[in-house]
Amino acid sequence: MKRMVTRFAPSPTGYLHVGGARTAIFNWLLARHNQGRFILRIEDTDRERSTPEATQAILDGMSWLGLDWDELHYQSQRAELHNEYIDRMVASGHAYWCSCTPQQVDAMREKATAEGRKPKYDLTCRERGLGPGPGRCVRLKAPLVGSTGWTDLVKGHIAFPNEELDDLVLRRSDGSPIYNVAVVVDDITMGVTTIIRGDDHVSNTPKQILIYQALGAEMPEFGHVPMILGPDKKKLSKRHGATSVVQYQDEGYLPEAMVNYLLRLGWSLGDKEIFSRQEMVELFTTANLGSSPAVFDQKKLNALNAHYIKESVPERLAGLLLPFFAAKNLAADAAYVARIVPMFQPRAQTLKEMADKAEFFLLDDAALEYDQAAVQKFITEGTKPHLAAIREGLAGLPDFSESAVEGLLNAYVAEKGVSFKDIAQPLRVALTGKTASPGLHETIAALGRDKVLNRLEQALKL
Repeated sequence: MKRMVTRFAPSPTGYLHVGGARTAIFNWLLARHNQGRFILRIEDTDRERSTPEATQAILDGMSWLGLDWDELHYQSQRAELHNEYIDRMVASGHAYWCSCTPQQVDAMREKATAEGRKPKYDLTCRERGLGPGPGRCVRLKAPLVGSTGWTDLVKGHIAFPNEELDDLVLRRSDGSPIYNVAVVVDDITMGVTTIIRGDDHVSNTPKQILIYQALGAEMPEFGHVPMILGPDKKKLSKRHGATSVVQYQDEGYLPEAMVNYLLRLGWSLGDKEIFSRQEMVELFTTANLGSSPAVFDQKKLNALNAHYIKESVPERLAGLLLPFFAAKNLAADAAYVARIVPMFQPRAQTLKEMADKAEFFLLDDAALEYDQAAVQKFITEGTKPHLAAIREGLAGLPDFSESAVEGLLNAYVAEKGVSFKDIAQPLRVALTGKTASPGLHETIAALGRDKVLNRLEQALKL
């Protein structure tokens, strides 16, 4: 049985977007499920729009998602091979040289449109037997009757009448091969057996099938997945928020959450929502790909990311949080951050949110900003004596552990005959500047004696 080979073939004219990442995930999982090969092919033949920065962003995005490739190819380095296959089609009579100028072809199409026909090349040079020459291109000699179709892995049978297809250009007059030739030749020579891609490529598929047939090559299986839509049911774009995978990484999403979420946008297995990487590989088949467009739901992604944050070990999250603190010009020790991470895991949806909430732990005491409304409400002449007395008690604690702090505070409220809530919010505002934080005992112990004493003294002067 022929070994399965899939590929992901992005153009480096921009970042790796969400739709492309989902296509990559589908092809990667299909190859891994079948113990096949997964090829990453950078289709950089558009010299004007392709950039090294976009290429690197694609490679970085794939690596972040954990989509390792077995082979990496750059299409721009294969033009000689593409032209070799075009020459084969000319030699076999499946392609021909054409001397018609772009202006003449435009006039042909305008005339056809005016006469109510499909705008296409009028076959002027099809039987002229021309050879190469200045300004000449090479065209495919496409069949004029019948239809070209295939059984799509997602959409079922699709066919196009051949009379609607064109004798498409294979090689431009400047000698460069067109996209559809490059794709087919690359897929043939790389042994690609299965192609999953967006349904914006459906119109390319009959053209590519005709090239396969002209070359006498075995055709791969095609599957075209619907586009991802925004909440307004329009194609997902920048106006819907982040669409670049790199941007989601920068906003603090975990790669396993992103892969899991994108997998479920167009693939399902009953009501199961959460899959480990191993389960994805074991369970993925094209039979469960959906034929209806999926809607990108930011709330669902956030909920899934929150789940994976809760499941992660603090040491891993601490390492991922360091760049977020660095962006705030906050020096952070990984071991210390790992200590405070568990306080925020139950309540953070992204790493960026976690970093924002944990910032007060790392700020210099003098840089702590106070919510002025909270100060006016809780740091009052009535609460300051409590803060001063508690500060004195904390200063004398031989052990600054969470349990020791809890024991001191419990003893204080019992001695003074006040409730815990009478001291909790004044303490919280004094230490964090805000009215919301993790548990007070954990916060005090994690801040450490020096910061706690400094901040309480600072608050007493407000």
